[in-house]
Amino acid sequence: MTDPTTPATGTLHHIEIWVPDLTRAINDWQWLLEDLGYTLHQTWEHGRSWKLGPTYLVFEQSPALTQPRHDRLAPGLNHLAFHIDTPHRVDLLANKAQDNGWTLLFPDRHPHAGGPQQHAAYLENTDHFEIELIAALPTETP
Repeated sequence: MTDPTTPATGTLHHIEIWVPDLTRAINDWQWLLEDLGYTLHQTWEHGRSWKLGPTYLVFEQSPALTQPRHDRLAPGLNHLAFHIDTPHRVDLLANKAQDNGWTLLFPDRHPHAGGPQQHAAYLENTDHFEIELIAALPTETP
C-alpha cells in the first residue's frame, strides 16, 4: 500500500536556479512564491528556498557561477510555468509582477499569447528569468 504522504514517483523534488544577485532574486521572487502559497524553506549565505507541497524552488548565488547573466533563449531553463486558479487571478498577479519590476512579454497578444484555450501572462524579471502564470479556460461541452 502506498503511503499518502510520500510524493508520487516522478514528482519534482526541487528546482535549483543560480542567480547573479541573491538580494535581487529574493526581491523578484519572494512576493510571487508566497502569494502562490510557497513558504520559506531554507536560508543560507548564498541562497534561499521556498516550498509548496513536496517541491521546493532554490535560488542560489553560487560562488561557482561562471556566467554573469541568464539567457532564457540559450539551452537550459526557458521558463517556469505556474498553475493559477482563475483568469482574474492571472491578471492580478501579472499587474503585481509589473509593480515589482517584471516586464510583460508579448503584450500585443496578452492574455492569449499561448493560444485561445488559455489565459496566461508571460513575464520576465530583471535577470531575464521568465515565468508563465496560466489559468486554463473552461472547455465547452456539447
